[in-house]
Amino acid sequence: MNATPAAIALRGVTKKFGHVVANKNVDLDVRRGEILAILGENGSGKTTLMNMISGIYYPDEGQIFIDGAEVMIRSPKDAFHYKIGMIHQHFKLVDIFSATENIILGIGDGKYNLKAAESQVREISERYGFVLAPDKKIYDMSVSEKQTVEIIKVLYRGADILILDEPTAVLTPQETDKLFQVLRRMRDDGKAIIIITHKLHEVLAISDRVSVLRKGEYIATVNTAETNESELTEMMVGKKISLNIERSEPKAPQDRLIVKNISCEGVMGRKMLDDVSFTARSGEILGIAGIAGSGQKELLEAIAGLQNLSGGDILYNDPKTMQTVDLRDKSPTEIRELGVRLSFVPEDRLGMGLVGNMDIIDNMMLRSYRRGHSMFLNRKDPRDLAQRIIDDLEVITPGATTPVRRLSGGNVQKVLVGREISSHPKVLMAAYPVRGLDINSSYLIYNLLNKQKEHGVAVIFVGEDLDVLIELCDRILVLNSGKVTGIVDGRTAKKEEIGLLMTKTDYGTEVQANG
Repeated sequence: MNATPAAIALRGVTKKFGHVVANKNVDLDVRRGEILAILGENGSGKTTLMNMISGIYYPDEGQIFIDGAEVMIRSPKDAFHYKIGMIHQHFKLVDIFSATENIILGIGDGKYNLKAAESQVREISERYGFVLAPDKKIYDMSVSEKQTVEIIKVLYRGADILILDEPTAVLTPQETDKLFQVLRRMRDDGKAIIIITHKLHEVLAISDRVSVLRKGEYIATVNTAETNESELTEMMVGKKISLNIERSEPKAPQDRLIVKNISCEGVMGRKMLDDVSFTARSGEILGIAGIAGSGQKELLEAIAGLQNLSGGDILYNDPKTMQTVDLRDKSPTEIRELGVRLSFVPEDRLGMGLVGNMDIIDNMMLRSYRRGHSMFLNRKDPRDLAQRIIDDLEVITPGATTPVRRLSGGNVQKVLVGREISSHPKVLMAAYPVRGLDINSSYLIYNLLNKQKEHGVAVIFVGEDLDVLIELCDRILVLNSGKVTGIVDGRTAKKEEIGLLMTKTDYGTEVQANG
């Protein structure tokens, strides 16, 4: 038994939001000199628990101990007093300030010695292996550099208990490896580190122990070296599930969507897409990889008729008429009127995807109404479709008449994916369709996409988990700053290869495989 008190110990911690119990009677220990991973499905209470440790929420019941002494953490300021720092998934930095200016912002009375602070930032960087120019502006930084600023910010303020929420969500494999090297150095320096992530292979690679939550309750803590992905998944979900994606071979693929040299501009004339070309084929899943903001959103919106182009062509080969239809600068309505069977699961679920104030049935009716049928004539079919989606995709809802805005993000996503697949498209585009979903639901969506592929649909899948992209997709197109840096074969591609293409700055040549 470890006689040294835990860096943080939670005893019987409970947090409620109205009638919803986010955490119930949770016990948890985090030791100094270790990395503890927190695992759980969406809605399991991971982030709520960490927000109580970092002072954003206050427990309704229970106790928090630091080094054996009971404490009350009522604000982030209290958390900093106890040397607790949380690095959130969404960074809180001022773009026009330098790294050092962001790090010291809000400390003391506002009188700063910038040179002394820059020197201390360099010292912290050298100690743990960070690569950061203290005077570099945030707007000139990559995502990983911004994350580095956030981590150094809490270290600068004296934190020796660190909480990282989904720290690798937007990092390349190479950047993830560098982050893990830094975290190990911090652990070896005696820091207590908590990491929240949904990527099981990363949990096994970086953590010393793993604590699992399910539906707000503590399940167990296991030594990482003594467990595996299957056991952890069963602890999270409460039952055995398969973690395999059965990828079938494309059967007689035909060119369905041909994108030729398209470009578009954003704010201040910045090129969001720059001479992008590729072909999406029937019976195939084409993956799109890239660091967030590399043009994925603009690409799918351009195909769907939601983004104007400054150059290039988008051609659709109609399998029924054997005609080629030009989709460039057509509105979504015009695309439908041309008989193009294209479905789009956008990144913005509410707004572009579903109407939040409408119930599930009415959101089903939107599609038939937009095809020119009166929404007042037939409510039975949409009702049946809504119930089928609820049953098949295990949507957690009081019923089909529930307003969509009252559903959790993951359940909204299920409704949207189910509706788009039900329209029997010939081209199906999905942007981050499993974002916010638990493991069980994620694999259900992967299987649905595979079935669409087997039915001859050309599937375009934008994802952020490279392991899934490699396992699911036949080909993977990589975007960086709006340019195509490579198209690789999903069967032979390596994460490191894709990671390099995601950060590639030399566009003179492209890696091609069956492209």
